[in-house]
Amino acid sequence: MDRLIEVGLNIAYYRKLRGMTQFELAEKAFICRTHLSKIEAPNLKTAFSMMTLFDLADALEVSPCKLLEFKGLKRGARHMMRCRNEGFENKW
Repeated sequence: MDRLIEVGLNIAYYRKLRGMTQFELAEKAFICRTHLSKIEAPNLKTAFSMMTLFDLADALEVSPCKLLEFKGLKRGARHMMRCRNEGFENKW
């Protein structure tokens, strides 16, 4: 799996774990919600700056290294990808 996609899935995982919407996280990290949506999308490779990574980590209250862990798909990320593939993106 592409590392940019894994980082995006990690961001989505921690955002959902914290009960935040994309809008809330984007606002807290000083980025546009559509940019966050592209970063989190499992079917897009969206590059972003290290500053954005640091701002997202701060907003999620996690160490940036947590967002850079590459362990393959987590259970929640696998479920999210399956829902998107089946057309249930609104459940997330």
